Amino acid sequence: MHMKKIKILTGAFIVAVGLVATGWAQTAKRMSLAQLAAYNKPDREKVLYEGAKAEGKITWYTSLAGGSYKELAGAFEAKYPGVKVEAYRGTRQELGARILAESQANRHIVDTIETTIPLFKLLKDNKLIVPYYFPTEAKYPDHVKEKGPNGLVYWAIDRESHIGLAYNKNSIPANLAPKNYEGLLRPELKGKIGFAGSDTGVTVVGAMLKFKGEEYVKKLSEQNPAVHNVSGRALLDMVISGEVGVSPTTFRNHVEVSLKAKAPIEWIPMEVVPSNSGSTAVSAHTPHPHAALLLADFILGEGGQKVLEKFAYGSPTKEYGFKRWYPEQGLTTQQYEKLDERWNKALRELARR
Repeated sequence: MHMKKIKILTGAFIVAVGLVATGWAQTAKRMSLAQLAAYNKPDREKVLYEGAKAEGKITWYTSLAGGSYKELAGAFEAKYPGVKVEAYRGTRQELGARILAESQANRHIVDTIETTIPLFKLLKDNKLIVPYYFPTEAKYPDHVKEKGPNGLVYWAIDRESHIGLAYNKNSIPANLAPKNYEGLLRPELKGKIGFAGSDTGVTVVGAMLKFKGEEYVKKLSEQNPAVHNVSGRALLDMVISGEVGVSPTTFRNHVEVSLKAKAPIEWIPMEVVPSNSGSTAVSAHTPHPHAALLLADFILGEGGQKVLEKFAYGSPTKEYGFKRWYPEQGLTTQQYEKLDERWNKALRELARR
């Protein structure tokens, strides 16, 4: 009689647990994307992971370069078995064209997006991203989050590439290495300065115009700087080889990688350091909402940040001892495009004077 009673109670307990689990699953399943995005209870990760396993995969669009995005996807899959990441890597322009084309065709594919702010401004204007909550939000300064309604965010900066000056120590004496923008005007550096002709160079000229003014840029043009139509990374290789003595258009993370290979260079932050940032957002039409939000939480959380740090990306949650400037901050898409056009023109004129 005693054993029979235990079996009945055990059976009742199992049924009760099953009903609770079923009820939880049904509740989670019934949540809309907006509700899921705003869900901030302690079991958020569990709710999202259970839903993501049922969805099975996630489509991630990113402009992260090299092996960083592959390793990030691998780390996510290792932490959340059963959720496959299908990543598409492209430039900001390529991602924008793809997302807008898919939206116009009413063929929604992307779940989570990681790219630069100008594209997110466009997507926000077209209501193609959803405001969301992420668990590590309190660690991120307000100025690196695009505020949405009810304390949510449209995106948050997850990585930074800091643009500063690199010089070749074999061709430029340490005492002539510029410590600020004024240092580039030293007569000894005439004909030895190189700018990347890519967006990197455009951004640096924008910083010079904003913080030093047009008169400074005119003086700099008298130094006969060369504008090379290459990326910031390729320009750094020219500094390493000695083809270019000094360049204010190089990335800290690229220099750190090259220093490990014993490159004869040094990186110096100027009085303001333009920061080329990447942010994370979630599609407003995500086919896999649980997985989309789970990946966003991961990228902005300890796991994702650890991978990005391994690839020498800066974090908006850390201090580096220099003043960072985010070119797109506080501007509308139209305002930024207008400024970008002006900066681009100024960069081209640098080498024509």
